[in-house]
Order: sequence, then C-alpha cells, then structure tokens
Amino acid sequence: MDDLPLARHAGPLAAVAGALLVLTDLGRLLGGRGPGAFARDPLTLVANAGYAVSFAVLAVALVAVYLHDARATGRLGLAAFVVALVGIVEFGGNMWFDGFAGPWIAAVAPGAFAAERTTILEVGGLSGYLLFGLGWILTGVAVLRARVHPWPIGAAFLVGGVLGLQAGMAPFGAPVGLAFLALGVWLARSSRPRSPATPPRAARAR
Repeated sequence: MDDLPLARHAGPLAAVAGALLVLTDLGRLLGGRGPGAFARDPLTLVANAGYAVSFAVLAVALVAVYLHDARATGRLGLAAFVVALVGIVEFGGNMWFDGFAGPWIAAVAPGAFAAERTTILEVGGLSGYLLFGLGWILTGVAVLRARVHPWPIGAAFLVGGVLGLQAGMAPFGAPVGLAFLALGVWLARSSRPRSPATPPRAARAR
C-alpha cells in the first residue's frame, strides 16, 4: 500500500498537518479566555478555527502515514490507526464546536457557558479526549515495536498521546503536532532519490 499516491505524499502531508497543529495551538495559548474572547478577540477566533481545521488535515495525514507503514506495523499498527482516527474525529468535533459554534454562542447567549453540563455532554467530551490520547499512545508503541522510523519519533508519539489527554487546553495538543512534523520531515528526506554514483572517468585515448 506504500505505493499508493496518498502514501507517496505521506511525508509532506504529515509535516503540514503537524506544523498547522502546533501553530494554531500556540495561537490558542496566546489568545484570550472566556466568552468575551470567544466572540471578539481576533487571535482567539482565528486560532480556534485553525485548530479545528488542523484536525481535518491531520486525519488525511494519518491515513497517508498508515498506508505508508501498514506492512511494517502489522495488526498493532492497524489497531493504533483505527483508534487514532476515531479519536481525531471525536476530538476534532469538540474543537470544531469551539472554533465555529462557540463564537456565535458567546455573542448571543454568553450565559450558556456557565450552565451546568449534562451527562451526555460530559461523556461525549471525555470520550474524545481519551480516544485522542490513546490513539497516539498506541501509535507510538506500534512505531517503536516495528522499528519503521527512528525511535525518538515513536517516543514523541507516546509523550504526545499522554499530553494529548488534555489537548483541549493549549498547548497540550502541540506535542502531537511536533511528532507529526518530525515524522513528516524524516519521511520526506528518506524518500528523496539518491544521486547516482559518479561514473569512473573514461580512460584517456592514447
């Protein structure tokens, strides 16, 4: 599967997804807090919307990386891919709400943020956090076990997964982005065609 078009672009896609996740999460860290910032602070609005979009890009990059590595990572890699993808979808939905619905609610009904959370809301939010973190922990284990990439990249996914359990709070989503950025750069470099060896000089004609 590593010869599929999407898999061949795994490196650039992973690098772009990782960089976008890091930049937008750092932007959230620098932005304002509370309903007022959600509705009026330009940096918060852009950073939250960008953070939500980054999860869509991350999902595409994850598929590309899995297709690239599937033969090497085996069943554990498949399990890690499934959990990580579901985690991105679940958690990305949470961040979409913050990035696009949150500003509207903050403008028209700011008191909603102080309302008591229902059980179904808490279960939905918690499942997104848990699956997002667990997916990257399993990805790190699969990478380390298969030795398909340098071990620091696998370790970075493990750390990113643990911190990703709190990824709704900036900057705890950035470590996953850094791991993807490092993976993307390494894949892009390792896939470059090597220069052919310099042919020996022709013997001088006598």
